[in-house]
Amino acid sequence: MTEVKELFSSLGVECNVLELDQVDDGARVQEVLSEITNQKTVPNIFVNKVHVGGCDQTFQAYQSGLLQKLLQEDSAYDYDLIIIGGGSGGLSCAKEAAILGKKVMVLDFVVPSPQGTSWGLGGTCVNVGCIPKKLMHQAALLGQALCDSRKFGWEYNQQVRHNWETMTKVIQNHISSLNWGYRLSLREKAVAYVNSYGEFVEHHKIKATNKKGQETYYTAAQFVIATGERPRYLGIQGDKEYCITSDDLFSLPYCPGKTLVVGASYVALECAGFLAGFGLDVTVMVRSILLRGFDQEMAEKVGSYMEQHGVKFLRKFIPVMVQQLEKGSPGKLKVLAKSSEGTETIEEVYNTVLLAIGRDSCTRKIGLEKIGVKINEKSGKIPVNDVEQTNVPYVYAVGDVLEDKPELTPVAIQSGKLLARRLFGASLEKCDYINVPTTVFTPLEYGCCGLSEEKAIEVYKKENLEIYHTLFWPLEWTVAGRENNTCYAKIICNKFDHDLAMLPRLVSNSWPQVILLLQLPEQLGLLRFYNLSKVAFRTMQSTSMLSFR
Repeated sequence: MTEVKELFSSLGVECNVLELDQVDDGARVQEVLSEITNQKTVPNIFVNKVHVGGCDQTFQAYQSGLLQKLLQEDSAYDYDLIIIGGGSGGLSCAKEAAILGKKVMVLDFVVPSPQGTSWGLGGTCVNVGCIPKKLMHQAALLGQALCDSRKFGWEYNQQVRHNWETMTKVIQNHISSLNWGYRLSLREKAVAYVNSYGEFVEHHKIKATNKKGQETYYTAAQFVIATGERPRYLGIQGDKEYCITSDDLFSLPYCPGKTLVVGASYVALECAGFLAGFGLDVTVMVRSILLRGFDQEMAEKVGSYMEQHGVKFLRKFIPVMVQQLEKGSPGKLKVLAKSSEGTETIEEVYNTVLLAIGRDSCTRKIGLEKIGVKINEKSGKIPVNDVEQTNVPYVYAVGDVLEDKPELTPVAIQSGKLLARRLFGASLEKCDYINVPTTVFTPLEYGCCGLSEEKAIEVYKKENLEIYHTLFWPLEWTVAGRENNTCYAKIICNKFDHDLAMLPRLVSNSWPQVILLLQLPEQLGLLRFYNLSKVAFRTMQSTSMLSFR
């Protein structure tokens, strides 16, 4: 502590010192500080309301020039908070900070895809993710409902076909209304929205470049990185020239025709599913396994159902070249692929090639290295502590750029809101990232919460698990003559948890038409499942008890 006092003295700075062992409620103050800063040791140093850290961190900040910047008066900054990225997490954080009376700016700029696709405010989910994906999934489900309707007494003679242009037009109109709604919401809360690309140039200072190349500089006391991710490309001949990604698909002005989907991610299978639902010829090229990171038994059930309903799977192959044979809307593309396990090669012609092989974090070109923010060099993800703080004290991150956190819109919204409340003194609550439910909107939808069977075995050992499962036939499928014993529920439990006898009663509220995987690694898991089932799931018609293994 003496060294830190001497440092501030040499800088001509007066500091206030609170000796915790000399105040009556010192233990309580230490407890609150630990909650706020995630630091249990002293000295615990703040400069102009920004947590710097302990002795070592303070001297590191001094050597990098950060401490000198922090010692400036707050009024020297243009904003209390600047958020880079106008997606779900960034907007949530911005609006909450503005509600708390802070001066806030949002910088949001969408770099066009290699095919030239761009979009408005709202981020991936609103523009090229959840919203258009779910609407196109619904369009495909309506096609299935048309087939079912004849069995329920509906009679119609006219030819039924799907019109891609009509669908994309109404979906894009809806997205435009959401873009406008977000802009209006920021305006109402006095948040400055700037449609420019943000890049750090020095501590507390950022350069904003608009689409005309004009540069403006802004400063802020604190920053939040919420730049999200963009689709990855293969790095082969013809990929960026001729292939599309989910960035392009939802606003594609023409029907994609015969389509090759490269990848086995949830994005790949969801897109393949609704394209096949529109009656298109769809092939999925899979390098290794389906839905990496999800329960593999469930993933294979999803794949099997898709295959039975017209989606072709080309397993253990990867593209090595894409060549344009004909221009057009769509044109014709020749794809050369090779086996991922041998020397075999194949060639096939498609109208459209959709790449869905993963996403990369947008963190490498925003100047983080200039202020010392660390990223995972392999993934581009940003490591943070349990209050979303990076290694640079005044810089935070939310959303898909976070390392080892769920990439889900509701999670980003919650973490952004709670971050703003903590930063500006409204709350100490942290975001809970454990056991977050999610759904994959494949033709047979897959919902899950908790650990996959593979991960549960790794954590708890196979001999300590009890796995309950059942097949069921939703009532809506019976008259329509759709497949029996296709829908499936599975619950993974630790044998040492209590009240396992409750499971047969709880599962009676499952959701038809969904492959439901509720994995419960902790005792509270049963309660989570019970609450989730009451809210989220409709009645399952199967009255049989769960079997187990």
